[in-house]
This record gives sequence, C-alpha cells and structure tokens, in this order.
Amino acid sequence: MKDYLIIGKLGGAHGVRGEVKVIPLTDDVRRFSSLKECLILDEKEHLKETREVEKSRVDDSRTLIKFKGIDDRDEVSKLTGYYIGVSREDAVKLPEGRYFIADLIGLTVVDESRGDLGTIKDIINSGASDIIIVKRKGKNELLIPYLNAIVKNVDLSSGKMDVVLPEGLYEIYE
Repeated sequence: MKDYLIIGKLGGAHGVRGEVKVIPLTDDVRRFSSLKECLILDEKEHLKETREVEKSRVDDSRTLIKFKGIDDRDEVSKLTGYYIGVSREDAVKLPEGRYFIADLIGLTVVDESRGDLGTIKDIINSGASDIIIVKRKGKNELLIPYLNAIVKNVDLSSGKMDVVLPEGLYEIYE
C-alpha cells in the first residue's frame, strides 16, 4: 500500500501569476479547496517535491491551484504533466465500507462458485456504478459492476475481494 494517494494531474498554466490548471483524479473536487500541502510526483509517481498551496479555486468547469513561491507562468509550466498527491494521513477519511481505488488495484477477485477470477487491474466510473476490471491470465478481462449485491467482502489485509457473480455474467467473457 502506497504512503500517498494521487488526487490530480497538473495541466497548463492559467494566467500569468503562477496558477495552474488541475485535472482532478478524485471523486470530490471540493477537497482541493482545503488543500494546504501536496506532493508533486512525476509521471512514474516518483516524489519530486512537497509544495505548500497558497490558494485554490474550484468551480463548475475548472480547478486551479496557486503554489506558494511560484509567481509566474513560466515557472508553473515546468510542472505540467506532474501528479498531485497527498499523504495518507492527509487524505479524506472514508466512511466504513468505502475504499480508495489505489488500495483495491491488485486484489485477487474470488467468486464463491468459480474461485479465483484474477486480479483487479482498475476500477472505472461508468455513471450508474463503478466497474471493476479484472485481469485474467490468458483470457479477456472481466468487467464486474461494483454493487453491494455482487461484492460481498473486501479484505485489504489478505488482498482479496469476494464476489458473487450474477447468472450469465461470467459466460459473456468466456
């Protein structure tokens, strides 16, 4: 489990005073409004530096951040393409039974009647529900809706997610 969580990706400069556009990679963009400090990570998620946030703005169409000590467009442009992360201790607290996607990736998915299905490659939001993408050896990926009726248990410490697939879902991918 990583010591940090990625919450956004830095886009281009906004204006001439050091603001940068942020592409949110979090469910709740309002979390940027209270961001005081963040980690700057390169495209391979290696930590480059820690930055203090001077101010941030979130509205319907964009998220902007101004880092303390960066006051011009050229300087902030050097960060384009980098990720913004937060340490786990600064992460938003999740309610019981909710998990960060980063913590679910790599879990083994086990169906009660079929056994080991593969490992979680990613989880994507499709609007109606999240979709679990299960990577399987030598077979097509398996797409499973992340619904309480299907996902019965998540055990991060053992690296396992127990599911009960609905009738016919598994056969679609065979």
